[in-house]
Amino acid sequence: MSETIQVPVPGELRDADKVQKDTGTAGVLPEGWAMTIGLEVHVELTTRTKMWCGCSTVFGGDPNTNVCEVCTGQPGALPVLNAQALEDAALLGLALQGDIAEVCRFHRKNYFYPDMAKNYQISQYDVPLVHDGWLDVPVGDSGEVHRVGIERLHMEEDTGKSMHVGESGRLHGADRSLIDYNRCGIPLLEVVSRPHVHDPETAQAYLRELVAIVRATGVSDARMEEGSIRCDANVSVARPGQPLGTRCEIKNLNSVRSLGRAIGYEAARQVAVIEDGGTITMETRHWDEGRGVTETLRKKESVTDYRYFPDPDLVEIVSPREWVEGVRARLPELPVATRARLVDAGVPAEAAGTLVGSDLLPRYDEAVAAGASPAAVANWLTGDVTGQLGAAGLTIDEAGITGAHIAELVALVDDGTLSTKLAKQVLEGLVEERGAKSPSRIAADRGLQQVSDEGELRAICEQVVADNTGTVEQIRGGNQKAIGALVGQVMKATKGQADPRKTNELLRDLIG
Repeated sequence: MSETIQVPVPGELRDADKVQKDTGTAGVLPEGWAMTIGLEVHVELTTRTKMWCGCSTVFGGDPNTNVCEVCTGQPGALPVLNAQALEDAALLGLALQGDIAEVCRFHRKNYFYPDMAKNYQISQYDVPLVHDGWLDVPVGDSGEVHRVGIERLHMEEDTGKSMHVGESGRLHGADRSLIDYNRCGIPLLEVVSRPHVHDPETAQAYLRELVAIVRATGVSDARMEEGSIRCDANVSVARPGQPLGTRCEIKNLNSVRSLGRAIGYEAARQVAVIEDGGTITMETRHWDEGRGVTETLRKKESVTDYRYFPDPDLVEIVSPREWVEGVRARLPELPVATRARLVDAGVPAEAAGTLVGSDLLPRYDEAVAAGASPAAVANWLTGDVTGQLGAAGLTIDEAGITGAHIAELVALVDDGTLSTKLAKQVLEGLVEERGAKSPSRIAADRGLQQVSDEGELRAICEQVVADNTGTVEQIRGGNQKAIGALVGQVMKATKGQADPRKTNELLRDLIG
């Protein structure tokens, strides 16, 4: 669901501290202006080893421990292509409706920067692995679909990680930088869109859909918070019908929210500069999340600056048709089909959209396969499960919650063992126990089972009726809503564990 922000007006943009730090995503440019957006999404593959060597790709190790002569570019070290990375890249390309090049090659992209020890990055230039794909993007709540062209998907290696530190804690105020080369050489795919996006909401929807496809194919965990997906946005503004304006690139946006905010701000900034008589310079800009502004990072390099040439240590890659078709056979159910399947099963469209592309989807499928109602499972996963995981600061994997747990929880509510209120307490216990106990065991250990024995419940209801003669007379006089007070008394006597349906039936029977 889209949110809305107010993009700063030109006068406000002159003072960065006055820019609104809104929580939304989309903005409206002054009348007579249009924005054009191209997106470059970098996807780290979850292969066991790096692109050109046998070093581990596990996230979170001590700095500079997963490195070797190859990924740090030592003299005499030769790269060897990771075959699994090649196949995974082709798989994602096919999921994006792209064509696989019969022959492609790797180039050296030359630049001096501390995050690449050998001073060049092995990438692809004029002949990428995948070209001419597209992605259909559902935008907003109306069901409208916007097709965004995919110009290319090429393979390359990731860079090291620079950490800028110092008194201010901000990039431009740091007094020193530290480099961790663990990430250097991890297989990386760059998905380059065509400039078919013209507003922040569509850009966000594109990124969400791409992340969902990446997760569906299993080529990456797509965790933006860990840097395994990063997005760059190229933004330009122009008068409608005029040639495209000069673009500026916003680097390393690490959330869907940041992408929308950064695009909205940058487009408004460019309009303000032009309307003040200035010109836009092609450059790379940094997004400051806290202040909600973009800032100049460096002059934008051109292709000539990188001095691409074929890597002499690597041969051309040939992709026979039979190999491509073998990869195509691995294609899973893609998000558009998954959403349709869920909606057909009775899951509300909004809940289906939340499940698709998330870590919740495998639990949904497991729970439904175990016999639980699709709508009930979706409701629990997108509601209380998501809420409790967020409060605990855990992923569903970390919490140890399985599809079987959800199916059992739904069954306990359906058969009257638990009320919805008690089931939420059981779910809380499930998170606390990290999935080590079943919902039934947690309910038993904590005394949370619903009182549904008719004899026991009737005795409690009889006592409540006897103690509340005034309310009983109101009900007999036609005030049917007053029975809620008696139900409340039964709930109080049973510490909230009475079956509400049976309680209501018994009270009405006793009152007559």
